[in-house]
Order: sequence, then C-alpha cells, then structure tokens
Amino acid sequence: MKPLSLPSMSNHSNLTLLDDRQEWPRFGQPASGSGNSKSDDDWISHVVVQGMHCAACAYTVEKALMSVEGVKSAEVSATTHRAKVVWSANKVTPSQWIGALVDAGYGAVPALDTSLRQIRKKEMRMALWRWLVAGFCMMQLMMYAYPSYIAGDGDITPEMVNLLRWAAWVITLPVLLFSCAPFFSNAWRDIRRREISMDLPVAMGMGITFLVSSAATFNPTGVWGSEVYFDSLSMFVFFLLTGRWLELRMRDKTAGALEAVMNRLPDSVERKKADGEFERVSVARLLVGDLIRVNVGEGFAADGVITLGDTLTDEALLTGESHPQVRATGDSVIAGSFNLSAPVVVRVVKVGEDTQFAQIVELMQSASIQKPRLAQLADRVAKPFLLGVLLLATIAAAWWWQTSPSQALMVAVSVLIVTCPCALSLATPAAMLAASGTLARQGVLVRHLQALEALAEVDTLVFDKTGTLTRDAQRITQSWTAQDVSAEGALVLAITLAKHSLHPYSRAICLAFENSGVVSTESADLVLEFMGQGIEGQVAGKKMRLGSAQFCKLENKAVPLEAFSAQVHLCSETAWIGSWKFAEDIRQDAADTVRLLQQSGIDVWLLSGDQSEAVQIAAKQLRISHAQGLCKPKDKLEKLQVLQAQGARVAMVGDGLNDGPVLSAADVSVAFGHAVPLAQSKADLVVMGEGLMAVVHSIQMAHRTLKIVKQNLAWAAIYNAVCVPLALMGWLPAWLAGLGMALSSLGVVLNALRLSILTRD
Repeated sequence: MKPLSLPSMSNHSNLTLLDDRQEWPRFGQPASGSGNSKSDDDWISHVVVQGMHCAACAYTVEKALMSVEGVKSAEVSATTHRAKVVWSANKVTPSQWIGALVDAGYGAVPALDTSLRQIRKKEMRMALWRWLVAGFCMMQLMMYAYPSYIAGDGDITPEMVNLLRWAAWVITLPVLLFSCAPFFSNAWRDIRRREISMDLPVAMGMGITFLVSSAATFNPTGVWGSEVYFDSLSMFVFFLLTGRWLELRMRDKTAGALEAVMNRLPDSVERKKADGEFERVSVARLLVGDLIRVNVGEGFAADGVITLGDTLTDEALLTGESHPQVRATGDSVIAGSFNLSAPVVVRVVKVGEDTQFAQIVELMQSASIQKPRLAQLADRVAKPFLLGVLLLATIAAAWWWQTSPSQALMVAVSVLIVTCPCALSLATPAAMLAASGTLARQGVLVRHLQALEALAEVDTLVFDKTGTLTRDAQRITQSWTAQDVSAEGALVLAITLAKHSLHPYSRAICLAFENSGVVSTESADLVLEFMGQGIEGQVAGKKMRLGSAQFCKLENKAVPLEAFSAQVHLCSETAWIGSWKFAEDIRQDAADTVRLLQQSGIDVWLLSGDQSEAVQIAAKQLRISHAQGLCKPKDKLEKLQVLQAQGARVAMVGDGLNDGPVLSAADVSVAFGHAVPLAQSKADLVVMGEGLMAVVHSIQMAHRTLKIVKQNLAWAAIYNAVCVPLALMGWLPAWLAGLGMALSSLGVVLNALRLSILTRD
C-alpha cells in the first residue's frame, strides 16, 4: 500500500487534502457491506491515535469524535491505540473529524499506513532518550544525596549541604524539562479541555515534588521545611519511563504482528499490455481480467487464477497452513500470499475490498479495537476513578498538613502516583489481544474479543456436518434420470440452478458438469434459494426445483424407489427429472477433535440438514451420541434454544452457509472461512484453514486467557489494596510509589504476553 501520512496536527488547512474522495479508500472503506444502505454513503475508517496513554484517553478521544455531526460511531482501544470511525459522507468530511482529534490534542495516522513502523520507531527512540536522561540524572542525584544519608551531625558543613542541593536542583532540570515533558504537555491538554487522564495526577505529583524540593533548596528555613526529594523524583520518573518504554516495546511487537498481515500487498505489480509486454503499475489500477506476472518472493496483489506456470505459495498468515502450498496452472491464488518458487502469470478475479485478504484485514482491524465487557467497565470507571484519586490526595494532604506541610504534599504525591488505574485498564484487553494475536497466527480470526470469555464457559458444542465435520468437497457417486432424459441432459438443467448457490452439493454438481465436457447454453431466471432446502427458478420456460425430496415434493411424482435415497433431486412442477447421490469423507482430524472435546467435559452434538442415514453414519464414525438429520435452519435454532433453556452454554461450529440463524443465537459461534464470504459471516471466530483441531486450540486458548485475566484483575486489586493505605499513612515514598505503579502495569502486560508464547496442549 502506498504510504499515506496525515498532515501536521497543527496545520488544519492541510487536512482538507483528505477530503478528496479518491483518497478515502486509502484509509477506509464503504460501510454498505456492513448492512447500511448505499444511499447513506457511510464509510468506515481505521486510524491509529497518537498521544494516548490510558483508558481515560480512549474515552476522551471517543467523546471528541462523537461530538462531530455526521460521525455515527467511534470505538477506541486504549491497548492498541486504534480507532474505528463510522461517518456519513453526506454530513461530514475526514478533515472535520480528524480535526476534532487535533483540537483535542491527539494525532491520527491511517491504520494501514506503511509509515506507521517508522513513526513507532521514532516514538520508541525518543522514549529511550528520555529514559536514558532520567537514568543518568538519577545516578548523579543519588551521588549528591548519598552523603546526607550516611553523614552524622557535623560531618558535613552547611555550605557543602547547600552546594549539593543546588547541584541536585540543576541536574533535576533535564529530567523535568525533557524526560517529563510528555506528562506535562498531556496534563496541560487535559486542563485546557477540562478532561482528565492518567498523566494529570502524575504530572501534578512531579510538579509538587519539584516545587517542594526547590522551596527547601532556596529557603531551608521556610514553611516547606529543609527536606529535598530530587533523588525520589528522578527515581520515580526513571521507573515510570521504564514501564512505559517496555509497554511501548510490547505494543510495537503486537502492532507489528498485526501489520505483518495487513501490509502484505505489494505497492505495484507487472501487468500485461495489449502488445504482450509487461509494465509495472500501481496495485490500485488493477482491474478484474488483467493478467499480471508475479515473480519469486513477491506477494499476490489480488485474488486470481494461475494461467501460466507452477509454483509454491506461502499462505500461513492467511489460512493457518504452515507448509508451502502447491499451485499449478488453473489453481486459485489469494491476495496477500507470497510466491515462493517460480514466476507465474495470474488472471485477476477479485480486486480491492472484494478479495478474501481485504475481508481478513477488516476482521483483524475490527477485533483490534473491540473492548471486552470487563474492559468496557474499566473504561467507564477510569475517569471517575481518577477524579477520586485527586479527591483522595487532597484529603490526605489536608490530614497531614497540621503535622508538616512538606510531608502533607509528599503524601499527596504518593497517593497520586500509586493509585494509577493503568494495571486495571490493561488487565483484560492486554490478555484478550495477546490471545487473539496467537490464534490469528494459528489461522483463527477472532471477530469479537468477548467471544473468548464466552468460549471458556462453553459446556456444549454443536457441529454441522457437511463442510464442517466432513470435507467441503462432495462427489457424485450415483445418479438416476427419467426415461426421456439423458444423464447429460439432466446435468445441464441442474447446473443452471446449481451455479447460483454456494452449497457443497451445488458446487459438486458444477464440478461434475465441468468434468463432463458438456456445453450448455441454458440459463435460469427468477432464481431463489431456500436455506437448507434447495433452489427454485425458471429454466427453459419451466419452473424447476433442485434440492431435497421434501422440497421437490417427490411423493407426488413418479420416482424410482432407489432414487429416494439420493440427497439432491431435480423436478419441474409436474414431473421428476433426475436425482444424484453424493459421498463425502470425514475430515482427518475430526475424530481426534471430538474425542478431545469430550475428554474436556464438553457435550458434543451433531445437527445436519443431510439425510438421517448419512448423519447417523458420520456420528457413529465419530462416536457422537447426540445426532439428528433433516434439520432445517429453524430446527437447529429451536434445538439450540432448548439446550440453552436447560442451562447449557452452547458453541456452534458450522460452515456459515445456511447456519446463519443458529450461529447468531449461539453463545459463541465458529465458522470456516472457506465456506462463504467472510464479510457475511455471523460467527465470532473464523477458522481460515481446514483443520478442525483449531476449535480445540481455540477453547484451550480461551481457558488460558480467562485465567490470565483473573490473575491480572486480582493483582491490580491486591496492589491497590496494599499500597493505597501505605501511601495514606506516609509509609510509601514517591520513588517507591513510582516503582510500584510501573511494576503493576508491566506485570499485567508481561503476564498477558505469556499467551503469545504458550504452546498448545
């Protein structure tokens, strides 16, 4: 993708460059695919917000965006710093809602901008410099403070004490002006906007400590006393910056993994011209039907079919297939995969947002900004919590004021610092995002983070059969036709209806037609598909149906007795035309998947729209005791609702084709991405590969995730329960409060990152 850098935050006039409609697809996409009408002209844009540090910041950013007329919704993640903005092009322009972010003191960069990596590197480099300055000054300040800690009465002259304090004051200035600059600038932004974030109490603590110490340096006999805290201030800043830098490193790792998938498309491709020569053009100029040459090591820029050459492709980050895949002439290739072994020529079939890659990116971007239920609660309480911190610090200062004004202010500083809600805010989303990133590398895309919590509580799992427990591909094993109809003639009539459906049986009929070599000019009109039943349409001037025996009303037609065992039938309104029997294979890992689920205490069900005989055969092979065939979508839904009424927590695993209602109603749902377009999937999790064991791995990961979340929340609660009373009693100095604050947030993030390195059971 060509880099797109948003204009300077301080220059509103340049933001109008983003109002050019041709620029919009570079940082967003039309929302019509999400259920909105085209007339609404709604767009979905994903941006990375700069200048955020906590959950209160996320609330402020959402509030700023929602204050703009025409912005329909805004979701901001405090963990990934990503925002999803749904806006109406009829009412607002990008420069207006991005300008609202600028006015609120934040910046924005498109989520797919290739310059993001450089921006993060620059941010990390500056954070490292601030940390190094704070560390160097801290060591110098400890050298100046050490003599006063060990000296007895009369060991150091007053003049030497004053000299050491003045030196400490000078050395503290770089810490205050350079290392602490982001805290003060963010705090000033909050004051101007009458908002509050974590940086406000932290900046207040830093400022109070420096002012009290400066007063003691300039006037040791004044009301603030003679105690200085320059060493405590520098230690606090150093520990805080250590935690922030490590969090930045970890977020960079997470964001880098996300961008490794999102930015897999090349900037340009070699397209074949009319004279047969190839020219390099931008990916944005590709059209369906173009022929492109993809060299070794290059990425495929669009979905297509190989027309010349054989090669190996790397699809690991898209389908979860870890081994290179063989792709020969006539095989399909997907955008975002890489060519590994030989140059090939590809005919473009899908481009842009129609590709499977674009749908994967949309799912990953949506997941990266979602907030689990517990994280939403943390966001809601973040602002009141910080206000409570300020109130508590004020009460503590007032209580201690009669004893010592200097001590009162330092107690207030400790309270301001130690009660930071960062650990609480990070506890849930850090774990959820780490888990979703790990699952994504295994070929499972988490569309809703909340699903991980629900998946950990599942005790009943319902499988569809065709395309789920069995291989997606079907093959015709036997056929019957009416006396006056040939096998080829019946297949020609069937294909006119079957090509309008994505059902595995329909695809099997289409494949059989292609392999037969028969040529057909027939077409169907007024085609309607009835989920789980069949297809109806006008063929050669007659109304025909292709589907189940009940759908085709075979009981009223002359049909050979043996043909009733077939799964698919073709008939007109008055006569039977043909029937086809199909065979399918149980997936290689289906038996192991069912066994592991049952061993873990999960009750496994099989509900299928297929014939009862075929369902019972599959259930016997897989040792599933609860199995039912001839289930329409409505029947599956009713059975699922009965299980839920009995107290079961139900997960549904299907191919997403005719399982839409039951996938939506399940407590958590899993669909296989190969079955239907991902954008139309109702599932919470989408398995991109072919392996059923991904379901087991997802449940195991969900259990680990919930365990990590509980550990994080417990740690955050214990930390505050222990440290806040210590700070109120004056037993917790500012530097130790800063260390505790940094370690609490760091501990939560490190604990969550265990999910990224845990191996499968």
